[in-house]
Amino acid sequence: MMNRPALPPEIARRRTFAIISHPDAGKTTLTEKFLLFGGAIQMAGQVRAKGEARRTRSDFMKLEQDRGISVSASAMSFEYREFRYNLVDTPGHSDFSEDTYRTLTAVDAAIMVIDGAKGVESQTRKLFEVCRLRDLPILTFCNKMDRESRDTFEIIDEIQENLAIDVAPASWPIGMGRDFLGCYDMLHDRLELMDRADRNKVAESIKISGLDDPKLAEHVPADLLEKLKEEVEMARELLPTFDRQSFLEGHLTPIWFGSAINSFGVKELMDGIGEFGPEPEVFKSAERDVAPEEKKVAGFVFKVQANMDPKHRDRVAFVRLVSGHFTRGQKLLHVRSKKQMAVSNPVLFLAADRELAEEAWGGDIIGIPNHGQLRIGDALTEGEALRFTGIPSFAPELLQSVRATDPMKGKHLEKALMQFAEEGAAKVFKPAIGSGFIVGVVGALQFDVLASRIELEYGIPVRFEASQFTSARWVLGDKAAVEKLVNANKQHISYDHDGDVVFLTRLQWDIDRVERDYEGVTLSATKELMQ
Repeated sequence: MMNRPALPPEIARRRTFAIISHPDAGKTTLTEKFLLFGGAIQMAGQVRAKGEARRTRSDFMKLEQDRGISVSASAMSFEYREFRYNLVDTPGHSDFSEDTYRTLTAVDAAIMVIDGAKGVESQTRKLFEVCRLRDLPILTFCNKMDRESRDTFEIIDEIQENLAIDVAPASWPIGMGRDFLGCYDMLHDRLELMDRADRNKVAESIKISGLDDPKLAEHVPADLLEKLKEEVEMARELLPTFDRQSFLEGHLTPIWFGSAINSFGVKELMDGIGEFGPEPEVFKSAERDVAPEEKKVAGFVFKVQANMDPKHRDRVAFVRLVSGHFTRGQKLLHVRSKKQMAVSNPVLFLAADRELAEEAWGGDIIGIPNHGQLRIGDALTEGEALRFTGIPSFAPELLQSVRATDPMKGKHLEKALMQFAEEGAAKVFKPAIGSGFIVGVVGALQFDVLASRIELEYGIPVRFEASQFTSARWVLGDKAAVEKLVNANKQHISYDHDGDVVFLTRLQWDIDRVERDYEGVTLSATKELMQ
């Protein structure tokens, strides 16, 4: 694909990326500052806002505001310089990893946020692995440099060793903690100074010619300047220089240092995404590769969010446009149902605010409000039957049975659970024998979120109880073999919301037994969401 034609200017200026990090590394704060610089909001709100202070703009679910964490990936678009940024915020909490995995299938690059004091943490490592699977280019932002943090070389070493990726410094910090003054921009030879007085103010840049420029001494105390010169010299000898090709192939990550809460280092990072980040990429479908410059519109649903507006029971499908120029009102083929769909009120998101999208291009992310027709993995095209690959659904690691505390509300509960299953918030299994449902999730916090949302959005108090099963596997194979297994193991069989057969058990021995005794049947821990 190296000799592809140049992209149309509207598509070429798009940068679609996600932010990944361990909880609490400052990801939501960084998102806020992006929006602030992009002119989308006037004043950034802190996540742990006190009382009625401005709430964080990108966290809209009640639980997120109560706990100060992001649990649903929100998408935001904004303009900055000549670029159009589409930013997808991912849940930082490890219990929501599946939502994050799917989000990463819809972006062209990722920003990894690392806490300067803690370095690479477990969740960062997990998310990084997913980026690896897709060879996503990664930019790194080392946050919280205004607090006591670790030695710069130590942080870089840890990234290189733990994540097996080369690190090229794009900026170098001057001092740390209380003495943190700012950074030396190694790519553009500038001095960036932090203003502690006004957190929403952009840092001032001073153009210098190399580290020997006498101007430096006017702004940086002698001891810090000495250390800076020494460290930058060492960095230039020991660390690779930034190479865009190597970055785009996923082998090297540029690293910026800064403090998101003080708006410092954020602008340089945004410039970096614009300057070096990938243009919209080619996406694979089961039939062929789809390139962004193609004239016809094609896209896929990577996330469904129900009840974004509690006043209207709406569900918004987040669609990554892969190619073409989409205009409002356009009719698209919903490939799974083979029906035409007129997309009359597509929305663009500016944090929690949304506005009608009159048009969108390959690389953009739009929301399509619908009443349950669109599911994760669905393709929308101008007529061609494409099925986009690589959108996984994972077997849940925790299973619990659920019942409404009011037995009269059983039917309503079924409807609510089906909605959450289609949204991808949980797996819902209907056992072949007996009544009730079994809910499967990747992390325990999801049970709290589900209980709170079922009560808030549907007015049904529910109780989750321990289930006799601990693992679920999708049953794949030819029809006769699957039927034979189902008939002989009714007590283990259930069906997911698509009607696919699922084998539930608590013993690995059972899984081995099935694969041994039933030829032509496989039990799978993942299901490809290709509709």
